[in-house]
Amino acid sequence: MDKSQKIFENIPITSIGSEGYAIAKIDNKVIFVENAIPGDTCDIRIYKNKKKFAFAEIKQLNSPSPDRVTPVCEHFGPCGGCRWQNLSYQKQLYYKQNQVQEQFEHIGGFSFPPILPILPSPSQTFYRNKMEYTFSHRSWLTEAEWNKPFRFCSACSVAKPERFVAENQPTLPPALGFHLPGRFDQVLDINTCHLQADPSNQIRNAVKKFAIENHYSFYDLRQQTGFLRNLIIRISGLGNIMVIIQFYHDDEEKRVALLEFLKNKFPEINSLQYIINPKPNETFLDQEVVVFSGSDCIYEMLHGIKFKIKPKTFFQTNSYQAQNLVRTAIDFCEFQGDEILYDLYTGTGAIALTASSHVKKVIGIESVDDSVKSAIDNADLNQISNVKFVAGTMENIFTKSFLEENGRPDVIITDPPRTGMSPGVVEQLMDVAPAKIVYVSCNPATQARDLKILCTSFTIKKIQPVDMFPQTHHVENVVLLDK
Repeated sequence: MDKSQKIFENIPITSIGSEGYAIAKIDNKVIFVENAIPGDTCDIRIYKNKKKFAFAEIKQLNSPSPDRVTPVCEHFGPCGGCRWQNLSYQKQLYYKQNQVQEQFEHIGGFSFPPILPILPSPSQTFYRNKMEYTFSHRSWLTEAEWNKPFRFCSACSVAKPERFVAENQPTLPPALGFHLPGRFDQVLDINTCHLQADPSNQIRNAVKKFAIENHYSFYDLRQQTGFLRNLIIRISGLGNIMVIIQFYHDDEEKRVALLEFLKNKFPEINSLQYIINPKPNETFLDQEVVVFSGSDCIYEMLHGIKFKIKPKTFFQTNSYQAQNLVRTAIDFCEFQGDEILYDLYTGTGAIALTASSHVKKVIGIESVDDSVKSAIDNADLNQISNVKFVAGTMENIFTKSFLEENGRPDVIITDPPRTGMSPGVVEQLMDVAPAKIVYVSCNPATQARDLKILCTSFTIKKIQPVDMFPQTHHVENVVLLDK
C-alpha cells in the first residue's frame, strides 16, 4: 500500500530528531513528524516517503504531551521558523543538551563527553537583533484562508494539505515575510513576529502598507521581476536601529518616496540604507550599500567593548546571550596574561577584542574583507592596540611563515561556520599544537566530526552548550581542548 495515501492512527511520538522534527516509528521505520512533541499520541499522514525514513504531519492530536504549550505566534506551523514554540522551554533546553550528547557520542565517538548544563537564554522571545524579510508579488495562503477544497500544487516537491498554494491566481495579495521551509518562491506574509523587538513589526507593516497603497510592485521570485525585493531590520542592544531596503532595479521617484516615508514615520531609525540588486539572488556582499539618511552603521556593546555594525557585518544575532557565549570562551582559556592568542574566523572581532585585555597579543583571521575592516575599526574605536586583524582564508593565511612572523599561539579560539573547519585547518591546528584550543560552534555535528580528529593530539576537558536560539532546535556549543 502507498503509505502516503493512508492515515496512521494513535501513533506515539517518542523523541526529537534532526532539524527539530519529532520522531515516531511505524514498522521500525523512522517517521519525522512536524509540530509534534515527545509524549504526544496522534493520527499522522505521511507526505514524503523514502526508503529508510519518511516525513509526516499531524492529522489529529489524540493525546497531547504534558510538555506541550500554546505557541505565542499566530504564524506557528506554516512559518517553520520557530518549530519548538509548542514545547516548554525547560524541555527545549533538555533536548538541546541531549542533541550535543548524541552528536559527540555517535559522530565523535566520545563515550563520556564532559558536558556542562546548558546555559539558558535570558529571553525566549524578541531576542534577535537582525531580521530579513522577502517581498513577494503573491502571498502563500492556507487552505482555510482560501476556503476551497485542497488540491496538490504540481510545482511543490513537498505537497501537504496545510500548505495550499493556488497557482496562476492573479488576485493573490502580495506578501512581506518569510520563505516557506524549502521553498524559494513561496513567501508567508507576516503580521506579528515574536523574534525581534518593536518597532520591528511596525516598520515592516508600515513599509508593506505604503507599498500597496502606492502601487509598488513586489518581486516575483520565479520570473525575477518587480521593484521591492528585501527588507532588513537590525536593532542593537543599545537600541540603535538600521533599516536596509533592497530594490531589484532603480526607480528614483518611488525609491525616494518610500525612504522619505520611513525617515519621517520612524525618526528613531539611526541608519537608513538601500541596495539596487539586479542579481538572481538576494545576497549583497558584492553590492554597493548606499546611505539614504543617518549613519552608515549602528553600535552594539559587548563586555564593555563598543562594536560598529554595518550592513555586511556579522554579529551574533542574540545580543544578550552573546555576552554569555563570549564569556564562556574566554573563561575556558584561563589566561595568565602573557599569552599570544589566535582567533580564527574572528568576524568583526567580538571574541578577539573582548579577550585583548587578558593576553599579551591577539591575532584575528577572517576571510570576509568587510568584517576585517569592521574589526580594525572596532579596535580603533576602543583604543585597543594589542590586536592585529588579517584578511584571508584559514588555509592561505594560517601557515608556517605567518606563524614565524606573528609568533606561535599559546591559545587558539576557533569559531568556524556551520560547515566546520576544513581538513587542512584541522591538520594545521595539530601541527601548531597550542596549549589550549577553544572550539566555538553553531553545529555540534560538524564540531564533533572535527574534534574526533583533533583528539588524536588533544583531550576534551569541558563542553558548554549555550542556547542562542530559543524556540528552535539550534544550539551553540563551546569546547575546551588541552594539549
